[in-house]
Amino acid sequence: MSEFGDLLSRAVSEASRLGVDFADFRLERTRFMLIDRRDEATSISSGYDYGVAVRVFIKGSMGFAFTTRLTTDSIINALRRAYSMAKAVKGNLPSPVTMDPAEDYYEAPVKRSILDVPVDQKVKDLLEFDKIISSKPEVKSRTIRYVERVEERHYASTEERYLSEKRELVYVYASVFGLREGVRASAHIVKGTIKGYVVWDKYPLEEAAKELLNRLEVQLRAKTPKPGNYPVVLAPEALGVFVHEAFGHLAEADLVAAGSVLRDKRGKQVASSLVTIVDDPTLDDGFGTIKYDDEGVRTARATIVERGIHKDIMTDRVHAALFDVDPTGNGRAESFRYTPLVRMRNTVMLPGDYSVEEIFRDIKFGYYIVATGGGQTNLDGSFQVGIEEAYEIVNGEIGESVRNLSIAGNTLETLFNIDAVGKDFQLFYGRCGKGQLVYVSDGGPHVRVKKMTVGGR
Repeated sequence: MSEFGDLLSRAVSEASRLGVDFADFRLERTRFMLIDRRDEATSISSGYDYGVAVRVFIKGSMGFAFTTRLTTDSIINALRRAYSMAKAVKGNLPSPVTMDPAEDYYEAPVKRSILDVPVDQKVKDLLEFDKIISSKPEVKSRTIRYVERVEERHYASTEERYLSEKRELVYVYASVFGLREGVRASAHIVKGTIKGYVVWDKYPLEEAAKELLNRLEVQLRAKTPKPGNYPVVLAPEALGVFVHEAFGHLAEADLVAAGSVLRDKRGKQVASSLVTIVDDPTLDDGFGTIKYDDEGVRTARATIVERGIHKDIMTDRVHAALFDVDPTGNGRAESFRYTPLVRMRNTVMLPGDYSVEEIFRDIKFGYYIVATGGGQTNLDGSFQVGIEEAYEIVNGEIGESVRNLSIAGNTLETLFNIDAVGKDFQLFYGRCGKGQLVYVSDGGPHVRVKKMTVGGR
């Protein structure tokens, strides 16, 4: 049992004495540091965030409370507040799926702990990265954000489950705004790891800066697209965003219950037979790589689509009960201040059998989408996405860059139109907002879509 075992054990005993149907406690302690570089100004902040979340379920109602004090009295007071809330209303929630008793402690392995690297070294690295970016005269403003977190999560429930997990996370976001000969453009990159302070080993400073500056350069010299329906090749980064935003959210159980396009589609074909999409918490070095979710559920791969057939939806404990399935370990919360929601972890399309060269070979004219710049997806599957980096494809070769391009369509129709899936694979990093922010990864191989609507923006 963890160092907080006695504290949580006393809280569980009190919850059982109150006669709740189910209660759980989520104690979190996070050490964080943020280094912000905005043009010529640098700021550093750091600290600890800690507290305990308490959920109580009674006869179809849930009460929730949290405290920022790690004492028995404060946790018991939070429990009683949550208990009073659950008793005060008549609800119709299904009882959460319950688990067997268990006890476990897991610490994700790191190559070089962020705790072993002095802050001046981290600042030096960031300033060197900034020096390379700012050396280009077309860069008019820039923002670089370095975030590091040591996350400890301790879980306890009235099922006698006592689970603890610790990991380190590093997130680097960089964006630039450029201007040349009246043409304005912006670009960004995101890098990440849960292996400790190895982000600049994984993505060398010069290479990361070159990627960001190239993304800006291709927009500054780019031409506008030809609107219409064309073959499109999605690079791994763009595909990852599509899989997460345009499809993954539609497979989250709360949105399925709300009427997403995947409702009542289980066992039916929803994509090309070349398509397999999974939400996998076991991928190496993913932001969504966790052993237990925030409801104490042992995580496992959820196979959302297998060879075109819709298999699983992603669930938390309550929605698993609602749909009469096993929970997939997708209950995640931004922090102890929030109740868990159904959230993605590492959502990817699995590789296929085509070489990247074969994917481009038969396209007389189309577009190569490398990176996106934000978009919108609706429950009916319709989507529109702005593109940050893209090129023409002419006679099977990558041609001139294009700017102010967008793609639109229907998610399932697009998945049906995939006729080539590459052998390659890349994983990317970000934060997903769904009322709460959580760290996630997405990705996949290169894929070819036979037809997609391309326009300007």
